[in-house]
Formats: sequence, structure tokens, C-alpha cells
Amino acid sequence: MVGVVSSVSSIKALWETRIRRVQEEKDEQKRKKTRGGATGRLSPGLCGLSCLIWFTSWFRLSVGVWEDRAVLARLKQKLQTEDGRLILRIEQEEWKTLPGCLVQLSQVHEWHIHRTGLQKIPHFINSFQNLLVLDLSRNGVTEIPKEIGKLTQLRELLLSYNRIQFVPEELSSCESLERLELAMNRDLNQLPDQFRNLKKLQHLDLSMNDFTCMPDCVVGLPALQWLDMGGNGLQHLPEDIHRMETLHTLWLQRNQLEKLPDNISRMKSLDTLVLSSNRLTDIPPLMEDMSNLSRFVNFRDNPLSLDVRLSCRKTKDEEDEQDQEDEDEEDDREMFGREFMQIYIQESRKRASAVLNMHRVDQPNDDSSNSE
Repeated sequence: MVGVVSSVSSIKALWETRIRRVQEEKDEQKRKKTRGGATGRLSPGLCGLSCLIWFTSWFRLSVGVWEDRAVLARLKQKLQTEDGRLILRIEQEEWKTLPGCLVQLSQVHEWHIHRTGLQKIPHFINSFQNLLVLDLSRNGVTEIPKEIGKLTQLRELLLSYNRIQFVPEELSSCESLERLELAMNRDLNQLPDQFRNLKKLQHLDLSMNDFTCMPDCVVGLPALQWLDMGGNGLQHLPEDIHRMETLHTLWLQRNQLEKLPDNISRMKSLDTLVLSSNRLTDIPPLMEDMSNLSRFVNFRDNPLSLDVRLSCRKTKDEEDEQDQEDEDEEDDREMFGREFMQIYIQESRKRASAVLNMHRVDQPNDDSSNSE
């Protein structure tokens, strides 16, 4: 390649000299020509110029084709076949952009491109009609192109730990989407209302972004089962949160929630609720009957108004376990888990009843006052 480039430079210098001389001759002929003296023949100098232009174009085209072939061969080395799916897997390499020749691999079912510094999802992404999984986590992607809406077979879109600030409404056209992860994009704070059209979406991760409320379009997702909105700035939950009938896991840790809506008690599918590190001062009494909350509940690190602690219980088997395992068992009970929630509500009711009775005792008897 070095020899070819050197030869091209020499040829170019030679022809530039000839072109300059031809131009000088042409200017001289213009001054001397008379009417009818012009000929339709192309001078040798102009013919040489045309040859140079053609050669330069041909050379550039040849180099471009050679580069595309080299890149394509490199990409083919990244292909793997797993469970009958053709997967493109690139990790910890520098691929800030993806070449256009990639469209020649349109039969690929999954992209897994991690830690490459990728800055942009190419617009030719709509050429990959067979794509089922698009995993571009931990890159530098700044936007989701509108062409994403053409991927009607796409089931998983994973874009956590990027720099996305905006979700286009065209994403709602990905009618087969079941899993969407947009965690840790930081400035992301809203979703398009058309988002509710993702009828098959089951798993949604919006954690560590900048949401201040749960978008109504999320509440309206008919098949949603798993939602993580931890590490945002949520200040309240929607009053109609019970509309999320299929939701079984809800992560809301590290937000700014000060209270819970009563309708949370009507979420019959909910079995995991994480509320650690919020600003809750109370637990709604209606949550006492949420027997479905059997998997995991956490109220740790909230400024709850009552100081409630669980009694220490140890079985013979627990005493035989190692100290670390004993600590893990205690952590499983959480001191702020489901049992804590029930005891807290019971204690809250007792104190409320005691205050009410005390108030009644303090009130003067109206009949006694009248008789006096």
C-alpha cells in the first residue's frame, strides 16, 4: 500500500506540471484564434487531465472497497452461534461508530456490544429485521434513532449506562418488546405517552435517572411485571397505582417518597416491594392485609415516626449455624421487612386507639354538666 501511494503521488505531481503547461498553451491559443478556427478535438493535455481524474477516483474506490472487506472480515470474526441464533459480540474494543458494511450481516439475531465507546446507533439499524436482542450497555450512546421503530421483532433493548436523554415515540412501534433497560442514563426524566402501546413489555429498568414521578404511561403498561425506579427523585407515587395489575416486583429505593398511596394495598400481584432510603414517616394501615407481599419487603433507612423493633427469635438450627450465617438470617428478616411492617401497623393502631380513648376521657360528660 505504501508503494502504491508513493506512485500515485509521483504521477500526480507529473500531471499537475503538464496541466499547468496545457493551461498556458490554451490561454495563448485563445488570444490567437480567429472565428471558425476552433476544432472539436480535445487537446492532449486535457485528455491527460481526464485520465488523472479517472485514475484518482478509481484508486479511492478501490481503497474503500478494500477497507470495507477488511472491516467486514473483522466483524465476521465476532459472530457466534448460540441456540440457533447468530450473535454479534464485541466487548472492550474501540468501535465508536459502526461501519455501513455491517448491513451485509443483516441476518444477525442479537447484538452484544459492550464497553466499546460506541457513540451512536446507526440509522441503518432498520435493515436488521431479524434482530431480537439489541444490547449496547455501557457505551456512550446519546440517542435512540427513530429507525428503531422498524424493528417489530425486537424483544430486548438494553441501553443502560449510556448518555441517552430522550426516548423517541417511534420506540412504541416495537410491538414485540418484552424487556427494556435504560438504567443510569442520568438525565433521562420522561417517556413519550405512546409508550403505553408496548403491550408485551414485562421488564422495565429506569433506575438511576432523573424522574421525579412515575410516568402515567408506565402505570398503563398492561403486561408489566418488573419495574425498577430506584435512585431517581420520585416524590410521590400515583394514586391509581393499583392499575398495575400484573406487577410483582417494584424497586423504589433511594428516592424522596414521603408517603404511600392507600391503593398500593390493592396490588394483588405485588410480592416484592423495596422502599429503603426514602422519607417515609408512616406505613399505610391498609397494607397489613397484603399477604401477597411474601417474597421481600424493605422499609430500611426511613424516618418512620414509631420506633418498632422485632423480638429476637432463634431456633436450635440457627444456634448451630456460623455467626455470619446468623447475621444473614437476621438480615433476611430485615428488621424492616414484612413482619416489621405488620407489627408497625399494629403498634400504630394501638397508639391511635390509646390517644382516642384518652381524648374521650378528657372530654367532660355533657349529661353531668346539664344536670349540674
